[in-house]
Amino acid sequence: MTDRQYWNERYLSGNTGWDMGRVSPPLKTYIDQLTDKALRILIPGGGNSYEAAYLYEQGFHNITVLDIAPVLIKQLNAAFANTDVRILEEDFFQHKDTYDLVLEQTFFCAIDPALRPAYVTHMHKLIRPGGHLTGVLFDRNFEHAGPPFGGSRKEYEDLFAPLFRFSTLAPCYNSHPARQGTELFINFIPK
Repeated sequence: MTDRQYWNERYLSGNTGWDMGRVSPPLKTYIDQLTDKALRILIPGGGNSYEAAYLYEQGFHNITVLDIAPVLIKQLNAAFANTDVRILEEDFFQHKDTYDLVLEQTFFCAIDPALRPAYVTHMHKLIRPGGHLTGVLFDRNFEHAGPPFGGSRKEYEDLFAPLFRFSTLAPCYNSHPARQGTELFINFIPK
């Protein structure tokens, strides 16, 4: 089964345990302090895109949501039909554009850990100088085979340090109750 089929089946069957049904609290807090409404923002592996909806409600209009599940893309196109939010059915690793801000919410943990070095390299290409990769990463390992795939602060430091400097890499103080004590907030800037 391809990744596209896998994720499409997850959405079709409603097997979306990662979906909190609302904006991730750490990302909401971060979005609330942003003042430049012209930022070019990417949300890779956007899922149900609560963050995109919240950004749009707050006056951000240069938002791109990327996902590979066709059924989800169809739902997002309907949900955002009367907005200028750009919805793309596209593989992250094939995406070519540049952004001021990339919001990371469950995408990194959804890809095979063998692809993480490629994720870092490609993310570095997508973010404009002075831009940010901001979001949450799991600070735990899972007993089951993923996705989701976990990780640790040390792993992330080693992985991202060659191409990014760390403005923030710290435990989340405001995670969703189901994720308390298991998330790190990141704010990385390309070198």
